[in-house]
Amino acid sequence: MPELPEVETIARSLRNEAGSVFTSNQGLAERPGILERTIRDARVAWARSIATPDVFTFQSQLAGQSITGVARRGKYLVIRLDRDWLLIHLRMSGDIRVEPMKEDLDQPHDRVTLNFSDGARLVFNDPRKFGRLWLVNDPLSILSSLGPEPLSVDLTDELFFNMLQQRQVGIKTLLMDQHFIAGMGNIYTDEALHLAGIHPLQKAGSLSAEKAGRLLQAVRVVLREGIERNGASIDWVYRGGDFQNYFKVYQRTGEACLTCGTLIERIVIGQRGTHFCPHCQILSRQNC
Repeated sequence: MPELPEVETIARSLRNEAGSVFTSNQGLAERPGILERTIRDARVAWARSIATPDVFTFQSQLAGQSITGVARRGKYLVIRLDRDWLLIHLRMSGDIRVEPMKEDLDQPHDRVTLNFSDGARLVFNDPRKFGRLWLVNDPLSILSSLGPEPLSVDLTDELFFNMLQQRQVGIKTLLMDQHFIAGMGNIYTDEALHLAGIHPLQKAGSLSAEKAGRLLQAVRVVLREGIERNGASIDWVYRGGDFQNYFKVYQRTGEACLTCGTLIERIVIGQRGTHFCPHCQILSRQNC
């Protein structure tokens, strides 16, 4: 599943920011931006990709609107239109292409297509069909339940520590809760916990202020590195980043920890494979 750095990379590419290149299923290419393009019409090949409104309203309301902005909130792409907002969540296997509008370029699993008046198109491709699109007049109707952005200056060490103190769930489970903090997923949570030296099963409320601050710093370090490297490419969907070449623990089961040499272990937490170093990340007795 694309996490914060991957979604941020896509958002920057859709804004056509300098250096925003990542690999599509067709190979390495700079994806053209979509700003100031006008939607001529929309085609929906799988109705359940549209969370709201109904397909007919979705298509009719999009027609004629121009794109004025592209941003990210958590794992959502947030596209500002003349009158409305289009939100996209890629979920497990969603992907975005921007390409010339030619029928013979259709690919399997193309679910939603926005055709622009200038001859380009945006395509939402989703093999597993979990991704969703929302067309709303207020993005907060969908995004208001999300937790703070981990890279926001408003999320201070003190605030983060206080948030942790109120929770007795395991720290990995909590970091991946989008209502607690927005954008974290399996990859960057494992990497951040290793960098901070915190066991993934450690109870969140047991962390000291010093460890909470260290963890927040680690979260920001791995997310910023992930963004700098255009995310991680580890499956058939997202192809463009190279952060996977710099993993310290994720998917390195049985390999030596790059910090201490101990073999990386894997356990399952909340049905998610979890990777950690048993020497660098010791479960504190305070957790018991």
